[in-house]
Amino acid sequence: MPIANLEHVSLNYELGGLESDRPIVFVNSLGSDLHMWDKVVPFFESDFRTIRFDTRGHGLSGVPERPYTIDKLGGDLLGLLDHIGIESFTLCGLSLGGLIGQWIGVHATERVNALILANSAARFLTRDAWESRIAAVEAEGMAALAATAPSRWFTPTYIAEHPEEIHYISGMIEMTPAKGYIGCCEVLRDTDFTELLPGIQLPCLVIGGTHDPATPPTVCRMLHEGIRGSNYVELDASHLSAWEKPAEFAAAVIEFVG
Repeated sequence: MPIANLEHVSLNYELGGLESDRPIVFVNSLGSDLHMWDKVVPFFESDFRTIRFDTRGHGLSGVPERPYTIDKLGGDLLGLLDHIGIESFTLCGLSLGGLIGQWIGVHATERVNALILANSAARFLTRDAWESRIAAVEAEGMAALAATAPSRWFTPTYIAEHPEEIHYISGMIEMTPAKGYIGCCEVLRDTDFTELLPGIQLPCLVIGGTHDPATPPTVCRMLHEGIRGSNYVELDASHLSAWEKPAEFAAAVIEFVG
């Protein structure tokens, strides 16, 4: 996979699908990498140009010194698309990726055709909760988190029926650089888009997961209600809905964007 050496960070990315005028960008969640979209992307490759990348501090992308900010994460994405030569695009982001999508919706409206914000929120958890998460990673590294995160990302049934996939996802989490993970935790700790949601005046689909403990349906519906004219779809899944229900996820997005 190619690396884009931008001014402040190097980003690992992957292009797929058609060289068409319908680019769709997939933005990963905290603690994952571009492979979290492996089960969804094939549904788009016959009609779209697919772009996915590792957020700074994740996967094979660079791990710059902290602090990270939502402005930096949003700027990374725009810099990558400039590097590739893509002017306008549809953005599909999950969790942290959805927060980056909100930033793009506020600050780069003219470049976005549509937003899909999955299992996301305008404000994630409390400051104390993020400080506790950061302290745990500083003390124990990523291994302990890798052992517990799947229980928040997937339903118990899915975990029981797909042990090999859960092992793979746990490995993805464990391989995330601790410094990069903490940097993005700080972004989630410090960012609140609640008051800015009315400024997002784009076609927008919000996707929730019925069994999601990280961003429950009530939280996703608040995001939906804050973005005037947005649509809402709820899947029978937990937090990583794009992995647990890829066909349903893709169908909802494709129906929305047309």
